[in-house]
Amino acid sequence: MLTAIARAFKTPDLRKKILFTLLIIVVFRIGSLLPTPGVDVGAVKAALDAAESGENKNLYSLINLFSGGALLQLSVFALGIMPYITASIIIQLLTVVIPRLEALKKEGQSGTTKITQYTRYLTIGLAILQSTGIVAMAATGNLFQGQNTGDLLYNTDLFTIISMVIVMTAGTAVIMWLGELVTDRGIGNGMSILIFTQVVATFPQQFANIFRTKGGFIFTIVILVGLAIVASVVFVEQAQRRVPVQYAKRMVGRRMYGGTSTYIPLKVNQAGIIPVIFASSLLYLPQLAGQLWPNNEFLAKYILAYMAQDNPVNMAVTFALIIFFTYFYVAITFNPTEVADNMKKYGGFIPGIRPGRPTAEYLDFVLSRITAPGALYLGLVALIPMVAFALVGAAQDFPFGGTSILIIVGVGLDTVKQIESQLQQRSYEGFLR
Repeated sequence: MLTAIARAFKTPDLRKKILFTLLIIVVFRIGSLLPTPGVDVGAVKAALDAAESGENKNLYSLINLFSGGALLQLSVFALGIMPYITASIIIQLLTVVIPRLEALKKEGQSGTTKITQYTRYLTIGLAILQSTGIVAMAATGNLFQGQNTGDLLYNTDLFTIISMVIVMTAGTAVIMWLGELVTDRGIGNGMSILIFTQVVATFPQQFANIFRTKGGFIFTIVILVGLAIVASVVFVEQAQRRVPVQYAKRMVGRRMYGGTSTYIPLKVNQAGIIPVIFASSLLYLPQLAGQLWPNNEFLAKYILAYMAQDNPVNMAVTFALIIFFTYFYVAITFNPTEVADNMKKYGGFIPGIRPGRPTAEYLDFVLSRITAPGALYLGLVALIPMVAFALVGAAQDFPFGGTSILIIVGVGLDTVKQIESQLQQRSYEGFLR
């Protein structure tokens, strides 16, 4: 990986793309630290310090993760990339349900452009809803769960609230624009790079907190365990089952086509990080209900007793939901019948399997079994912070686990692959010359 990056800096056009990507990242981080007009920065900092010293898990921790900590600082980019992620997931799920979206997906570039436009509109709508809720909770002093922080805003009049909502929504639109700039003129997928940046931005503070509160020995253990986890995640993320495909020879006019061999790569982790996001979002609903109805004794007891991070019931429910959503997401994103029909259309077949329905059944058989270890892997990685909290009480500052490590490894591997592919293209051009 380091060799590929060093070679990329020696190539002028790739160096420009990398430097442009780094420039966008710097702009992105500046926006994440710039406070929204109307926010009392001193009061927010005091509330953050009090929240870090407490043991309550914040209701918006997932959104705060995707914003690099900008959410609880009420910055211009407080919402981060989360509205876009949610909108993309919703559109992707609706594509399977709504025939119009499915038809657009099959139209090629024009259909993809239209779907992207719908995603942007939905992102802005979600950003308005999320920013309104966050600003309202900041105005009432209930943004930090379990503590009344007092006045986080200088004024709580209607004009200030509307201004903050507009600024945060505009910040989300700017983030989408920055991501598209990186995709067009930089290296890698722009949105993924920005998510990677926000997750990594929380690492220095987490390492410092572990070293300060737990000492050098625990800090060293965390680093070693983290390296082992990263190596394991890289191994599983790269693992795939290659289903061989043979294309028969056919005559078109006077030319012979086909006769080639290829394969269908079925990844062990076919669903990516989506099941973890689904499960985490669903598990936040009881906490949200408890905060909306704090006087409900049964609901409060249920949340305190069973939804605590170190509670075995919470761990078991999280693990079961991740396995369910893994199978669910793979089922709606990979259609064996469609793949089998496309193979048959172009004269392809799996050796030993008849084209058509038998091929679809075989692909479904392979996919359902290869998804099992992938679902178990996602569940175990997601439980790492909970186990760390149960053992040493360091889940809030444990960076190697859950959503964060999956994002870092996934985006890192994808970006390095894109750099290597562009280096290979330029090597081939030099060879031909």
